[in-house]
Amino acid sequence: MAEHAESESRAGVDWRRGRERAAGVLAGLVRWAGLVFALFLAIHVVFVIGEANPDNGIVSFVRGGADAFSLGFRDLFLPADLKLRVLVNYGLAAVFWLVVSSIVAKVIRRVGGVSA
Repeated sequence: MAEHAESESRAGVDWRRGRERAAGVLAGLVRWAGLVFALFLAIHVVFVIGEANPDNGIVSFVRGGADAFSLGFRDLFLPADLKLRVLVNYGLAAVFWLVVSSIVAKVIRRVGGVSA
């Protein structure tokens, strides 16, 4: 009798809905990660352009994160003006993370069967 109830509960599992929910959660995490990376980069640009104290703990923390998330963009363009260099290179890295995380999230949703 217990075996019959157990087999009925297994048959009632909606695997498609679970897959869609997992894909939605994973896609959301990817989008948030891309947004956080881009935010670090944008805040770093603001700190450099605004001439924030580089020895400040917050500025140093953001710079470390921005350097890690900039990938190969940190020295892509080398204009003489430091502010312009940071704006262009870190700005491109921020746009990269926003675009790539959006594309990856859409792919995850499609593979997971999520319609939206």
